[in-house]
Amino acid sequence: MQIKKFIAPTLKQASMQMKDELGGEAIILGTRVIYNSTKGSSQKMFELTAGIEEEEAVLEYSGQAAGGYSEAAGKNLPDELRKLSDKIFINPLVKKETTPAKSGPSRQSRQKPEPKSNIERELKEVVETLFNREVQKQVVSSLVSQLKKYKGFIHSSNINSYVLSAIASMIPTYHFEVKKGNKPKVVALVGPTGVGKTTCIAKLAVISKILHNLNVGLISIDTYRLGAIDQLRIFSEISNVDMLVAYEPKDIPGLMNSLKNKDIIFIDTAGRSQNNKDQLLNAAEFLKAANVDETYLVLSATGTTRNLHDVAEKFKLLNYNSVIFTKVDEAVTFGNILNVVNAFDLPVSFLTNGQVIPDDIISADPEFIANMIYTGKIN
Repeated sequence: MQIKKFIAPTLKQASMQMKDELGGEAIILGTRVIYNSTKGSSQKMFELTAGIEEEEAVLEYSGQAAGGYSEAAGKNLPDELRKLSDKIFINPLVKKETTPAKSGPSRQSRQKPEPKSNIERELKEVVETLFNREVQKQVVSSLVSQLKKYKGFIHSSNINSYVLSAIASMIPTYHFEVKKGNKPKVVALVGPTGVGKTTCIAKLAVISKILHNLNVGLISIDTYRLGAIDQLRIFSEISNVDMLVAYEPKDIPGLMNSLKNKDIIFIDTAGRSQNNKDQLLNAAEFLKAANVDETYLVLSATGTTRNLHDVAEKFKLLNYNSVIFTKVDEAVTFGNILNVVNAFDLPVSFLTNGQVIPDDIISADPEFIANMIYTGKIN
């Protein structure tokens, strides 16, 4: 198998590069977000890893090996490719047998080919499950197209593994980096009202302070919501974190100077309606004055796809680079997460599943989120 990486400003562009170079039979093996630093600035890029079988390396796939690779083909695989194949094609939810085989063909090679009608029925059930999870039709179609590329390998015993891998390949993630530097890293959280931005700030502040031993500062510009400043101030006193308040954008430079010895500064913004452009522009002035390094859009997992699309589109004014989905413990389904991420090429950084600080926050993992979307459960 020929394996190659493609880097572009969006996943769609990276996918087009893949198809242009490798053709329509190429298989997406994984995606991730990277940042290219040029002239002091950091540009978000998407890295797509894809593979395609080369003619001389096509795996033997006889009628006796419908459940996976034939034994002979597996022995000829390079170690790195064998590990990759195991990761993609073996269902992690199925317990592996540890008892050595006595003699004769393996259990897998003894399996008979799955009848075509059975595979079609399995795919139909997959589609119905995805629709029940409120995954949009165009996203389901894309997933099914990926699955059909593996038709020769899919069996009723491993189809769930293929589905989870296909979903995971559509979920880019961005991992929050915390380290000491010459100047403080400035992180802002933005989003509509009531999504839990202040609680997220508190969780990230505690993680940064206690787990990473960073000197943390807080700035609140949420002077509109009753009790918002008091909420953050109480937290800052309990956790011994310096907190300041900005009432106007012109206050920001002085506050930033006061916190110049910090390792990281979190900015808590006021919740804004996506329909109030003036308020969004005002928030943008604050963030520009703070010279923010990273901005996270906070969205509630309980929102409808249509509403989340609208928020994500209109909050582009604030130049966010990643998303945090809150209240996953309150959501009924999680297809909306896949819908939004797919529509906006939007990497996920965190999920939150409760109010406990700092416990109820999960670093984004494509496989974890894929399992959550497909099963409808948080495992």
